[in-house]
Amino acid sequence: MPSASAGRPLPGHPRAGRRGTAALPSADTATVPVDPETQRLLRLAREALPPALAHLADGPLGAAIAKAIGHAERAVSPATEKIYQDDWAAFHLWCIDQGVPSLPAAPVLVAGYLAARAESLGRSGLRLILAAIAHRHRRAGLVWSPDPAITSSLRGILRLQRRPVQPAAALTSTEIRLLLGACGDDPGGRAGLPGLRDRALLLIGFAGCLRRSELVALDHSDVRFTAEGLVLRIRHAKGDQEGKGADVGITRGSGAGTCPVRALETWLRRAGIAYGAIFPRLTAAGTIEGRLTGNGVWKILRRRAALAGLTVPEGERLSPHGLRAGCITEAYLHGALDEQVMAHARQTDITTTRGYRRRAKTIAASPTKLLDL
Repeated sequence: MPSASAGRPLPGHPRAGRRGTAALPSADTATVPVDPETQRLLRLAREALPPALAHLADGPLGAAIAKAIGHAERAVSPATEKIYQDDWAAFHLWCIDQGVPSLPAAPVLVAGYLAARAESLGRSGLRLILAAIAHRHRRAGLVWSPDPAITSSLRGILRLQRRPVQPAAALTSTEIRLLLGACGDDPGGRAGLPGLRDRALLLIGFAGCLRRSELVALDHSDVRFTAEGLVLRIRHAKGDQEGKGADVGITRGSGAGTCPVRALETWLRRAGIAYGAIFPRLTAAGTIEGRLTGNGVWKILRRRAALAGLTVPEGERLSPHGLRAGCITEAYLHGALDEQVMAHARQTDITTTRGYRRRAKTIAASPTKLLDL
């Protein structure tokens, strides 16, 4: 005699539903093994449902919610997801220690946590924590909106801290030339590869107005050389969560020693790179290893800056972002328009772009040059 479940398709097997659409598989985990990732998503779906509807998590509704949660988890970049996970884990453990629920979290509880972390974190760190908590609540299907208990407390914390924001120092052509001088001349052989790589990395990062994550993600297939220069294909960027991608054009420079196109051509030819990452890690002997990381870019900049004796103004910090900031600032100093800068930097918010313009204007329009000094 057939069982009550006879005729039920296994999970993953398409079954025609109403109006010819494919119905979602039934979560019959008693007879079909479910992989750990699916189990995790089903558990999150069960948690997202109201208690009165929790029993539906074992059916098609639970499978649909689990699939939606899976898509939602890919809404942010892997790097952002990792940061959110770490900040949420710390908040969750704090809630356990206090004997209170973390999901949903009462606004006054979140305000208390921010106050507890204010001793060791500044403005950006506290706001990142708040973003992680909000992200976790929205992912669980819970309504999240700024509450006065949180926003008022955060404003008070920031007023009390009054920590000055340290922007990345803009590294313009003047600083770039100093850094290039610290890369040394090419002695030939494997020993010259680190200097060639760093020279190409600094020039491409500066001329391309690239973030460090964009630099290290570049593959050989993302570079197209042209008669005028080259075109970089940026496949993923901070402001491009949907992965539409963008093309960045870099023209040939007037100086042989500062031309970003020539520097990259020389590096790729000498290193023999025909595929994969164009900026890999290198051993002390010049042996190519895996892809360079964002932290690796920071170490290269710090090392070359130390060799060059390069310092940045007080109140600013040396950072790979300075390559991007320097490109935008110098472009404005030479009369670039907002739309030109936004297109090259792949910026969508004019407020961000004009922040760099204000920095350039402070330098160019200072009335002190009119003084008889």
